[in-house]
Parts: sequence; C-alpha cells; structure tokens
Amino acid sequence: MITHQFDTIIVGAGGAGLMAALYASRTVSVAVISKLYPTRSHTGAALGGISAALGNEEEDHWEWHAFDTVKGGDYLTDQDAAEILAREAIDAVIELEHMGLPFDRTKEGKIAQRRFGGHTNNVTGKPVRRACHAADRTGHMILQTLYQQCIKNNVTFYDEFHVVDLIMNGDLPAGVVAVCLRDGSLHLFHAKAIVFATGGWGKCWEVTSNAHSMTGDGAAIAFRNGIPLEDMEFFQFHPTGLYPTGFLITEGARGEGGVLINGRGERFMERYAPKVKDLASRAIAIELREGRGIKGKRYVHLDLTPETVRRYKAEAGENADYYTPEYIETKLAETCDQGRTYAGIDPVTEPLPIQPTAHYAMGGIPTNVNAEVIADSDNRVIPGLYAAGECACVSVHGANRLGTNSLVDLIVFGRRAGLRAAEYSRGASFVPIPSDAGRKIESELNRIRTANGSTRPHVLRKKMQSTMQDFVGVFRNGKDLQKALDTIRELRREFATNIRIDDRGSTFNTEVLETWELGCLLELAEVTAFSALNRTESRGAHAREDYEQRDDQNWLKHTLVYRDGEEGLRVDYKPVVIMQYQPKERVY
Repeated sequence: MITHQFDTIIVGAGGAGLMAALYASRTVSVAVISKLYPTRSHTGAALGGISAALGNEEEDHWEWHAFDTVKGGDYLTDQDAAEILAREAIDAVIELEHMGLPFDRTKEGKIAQRRFGGHTNNVTGKPVRRACHAADRTGHMILQTLYQQCIKNNVTFYDEFHVVDLIMNGDLPAGVVAVCLRDGSLHLFHAKAIVFATGGWGKCWEVTSNAHSMTGDGAAIAFRNGIPLEDMEFFQFHPTGLYPTGFLITEGARGEGGVLINGRGERFMERYAPKVKDLASRAIAIELREGRGIKGKRYVHLDLTPETVRRYKAEAGENADYYTPEYIETKLAETCDQGRTYAGIDPVTEPLPIQPTAHYAMGGIPTNVNAEVIADSDNRVIPGLYAAGECACVSVHGANRLGTNSLVDLIVFGRRAGLRAAEYSRGASFVPIPSDAGRKIESELNRIRTANGSTRPHVLRKKMQSTMQDFVGVFRNGKDLQKALDTIRELRREFATNIRIDDRGSTFNTEVLETWELGCLLELAEVTAFSALNRTESRGAHAREDYEQRDDQNWLKHTLVYRDGEEGLRVDYKPVVIMQYQPKERVY
C-alpha cells in the first residue's frame, strides 16, 4: 500500500472541503482527496444564492437571519450554530467577493440580493432580499473561486482518488485509505487531522436533484467506524425538480416572480401560504397526490413567462416593467439552459413541468460548532476528526434547511473546520498507523471484484431507490416505514452474499467503486428509515401521516443512531441547544 503523509487531509473537494483546505493551508501542509475533479463537485449544482444579511437592497439584520434559520428548522436547529452561521455569513460573503467571485450587482455597485423562501423581515413578517447571487450559478461560481484560491495557495490535490475507509488507532484517527481510480491501487494517507466534506446521499431516492456521485461515502465510513449519525430522519425534498429527471430548478426562479400553477390553472400556493405565496417550500406533493397535476400527471407548472408574472405582479400592485425575456435570460440563465436542454422547453415562452425531488440531508456526522466530530450524546470530541458541509450535522439546519443556507454552511463551517484542523495539526503528533491498516477494506473490495452471485448491483440500487421514494418520501407513516426498513435490510443481506459484477480489472474500474457506493447507500437508507420510524411526530421535512403534530414535549431532541452488531441499530438522544428563541406554533 502506497503511503502519503500530510498534516491535514481534506476528503471532498466541494465548497466545504475547499474552504477548509484554503484556511488550513495557510499554516500546515494540506492535501485534498476527491473522487471527482474538484470543479465537478456537487456544490456547482447550487443555483439560487447564498444568504447574508448585508442589507444592500432593503433593511436586514443577522439576527433576523438567525431567527429565520431556527424557525425554518422547526426549532430543532441548535441556536448557537444558527447565530454563528448568520453572523459570520456577512464577512464570509464579502470575503468571497474579495477573492473574485462575480456577484450580480445593484445600480450602486453593491452585491445584488433577491428574495428566497423563508427569508423575512422579522418585524413586518414580509419577505426580505437576503440571497446574494451570481445569476443562478452561485454554487458554480463559489466552487471555481475557491479552487483557484487553493491552487494559488499550493494545496495538493489527489483527483479521482476515492476514499473508502477511515483508519482509527483506538479512539484516535490516523488517516484514510483511498483507491486510485486510474490503476486501482490502494493509498494510505497518514494525517494528524482529517476533515470529511463528502456531501449528501440523495441517490438513496429515485427522484433526486443530486448527482450520481452523491452516495454518502463520508457518513457511511464514519458510521462503520463506530461514529453515530444524527437526525437522519430529516431529508429535504425540494419542491421544484424538473420533471421527470429531478434536476433542481432553483428557488430563485420563484424569488424572481415565477408562479406555481396546478392542473386546474390555479395559483394554488395561496391556499397554503398566503403571506409568501410561491416562495413557500411545500404543498406541491399534496396537489399531486390529490390528482391536481397537469393533465393528471405527476407534475405542476412553474410559470416564468413575462405575461404570467407581470399579470400576477400587477394584481399585487407591483411594477413589473423590468420583467422582460432579457431579464429572465440574465437572472435565470442556468434555469433557461436546463429547461431547453433536459425538457425541450423554453421557460421564457412556456411553463416548466416540476415535481418534488430529494434534495438535501439535514442529518449526518455529528459535530459541534467548531466542526469537531463528536462521539456520543455527551458531545465527547474525537480529537483530530472534523466534518463540514452536507455530510455533517452541526445542527444548523434542524428539521428543514432554510433556502440558500446550504452555501452559507459550506463557507462558514468549512472555514471553521480548516482553522481548527490546522490549529490541532500544529500541536499534535502523528498517530501511529496500525499494522493491519487498510486490510479490512482491501478484503471488501476484493469480495466485490470477485463476487460470483446472481444479483446485479443495479437491480438492488433500483429496488432501494423505489422503496425509499414510495415509503420514505414526502409523506410517511409507520406501516410504510416498517415495510421500507424490512426491504432495505433484505437488500443489504443480498448485497453481502449474492452480488455479481462483470469488470474484474483494475484500470478505471468504476463498477467496483459504484458497487461499494451502493453499500454506503443501503446503510444510510436503513438508518434513515429506522430514524423516521422511531420519531413519532411531524417536524420540518419529516411528515408522519399517523402523527401529524409536532410534539415538543417528547421530541424536541436530536436523534443519534449507532450500529449495534452486524444488522442491529440502537438509538440515543441529545438535547437541542435553545437560547433566546423558544419554540412557537408553526405559522405559514
């Protein structure tokens, strides 16, 4: 096994990983390991904006942003994390601007801001312009900007190296094992500090906005090494995925004035959320389930055409002379490209077909506000191990992430992870590598490569995804969740005993690694279904039809799930950090 040594290792090259690498590299040696070329990371798919209470377009305050984050998370949000996020977002966005990120501008030359669902003036309750944007390619621009800065700062990159295991020596992390995609060789990366920034696991579901690579590797690796996973029952379904692919249509489309229309021609959001209308992130699934899709199909329309938007804005007493085809092409360039490329529809002249799509994980590897991974409900820190971004649960998103907070999370807590990892590295020694390091994962990869069963991995993947879509989706109940859990466990047994692949080689053997990824997905799907079955209330993105009310008396707490034996799971809990914002009744 080929060995490399760095002070700090970053696993994942999305926004959180690159931000961590950039800050850590200022004082220690840093390597970023990524199974993709960095600028292909999923951060590039985040479209609409990054929130910060700059107040460039109208009055705004970071305290308002913090409260919206807590309220949006249905009071499961840890409020110390929410305050850090909202307060540090302001400097973080300005720092990105200074790095060269090409934000859209106001007439005065300031960073332009648009409305987004859940962003409010806490005094009037009306929407506020808080989302900073670079057209609707904000995540892409952040990714490009940070990658350039990391290159400038001499960060070492190992592209197309797939991390498959964490090396622990007792309770201390010593390094990671990665497969070089080019030749299949195993590499051991020895480090004082390790940061996981590996993203989410939307590929557990059939309809998802997530890329093919979003398979939850980091969360699954941590879980297999005895680290619990937190709040896995909370997975956000974005209301506007392009039908039938599930590709994300940014919420910024509605922030610019786009309206949702059902099969009856109704602007139905007024029934569900009269204050914020089409900025609300709910109700589409109800319309579809009750048969009010377009022509009875599983989608509604998102109408961005100037004629429709101007009409509704005029009814609201707003001037919409600015809303022209040229305006749409400028502000929603990526959305226009997506509609034309993947649906054959020009959003400037006709409405887009949209449906809910599995989008974002609120749960993940538990951390404190300094991105340090914690081992239990007592918040015991694992020295030298960090996590940031979607794979982590700080928990700043609570039960339902506020729109645009994903990019803020990457920047704020990615930076904190890098700073803390570098500080730890400067004062720590390398933990010795155990003599059997990497042997277990080497054996598992060989098992997959030589497996001679009768079931193809893609069959298991499809069954898993359809099960999660049908039973662990927007609507949930105990009977369906138990059915999902039983099915997923049977699929895991099949995966362990009866799979077969065709490619036995070493060079660019994506079949072996995709099969290994399937094992990660199955494990995370099981934990998600188990956690959802266990939480007998409805809160945020977790909607139980058999327990329709939020239950603060019994469930105002975080879930921690551990592996208990080969097939068992056990659950523990820890309290939510409540500061100034006491839980209130939900008002939409």
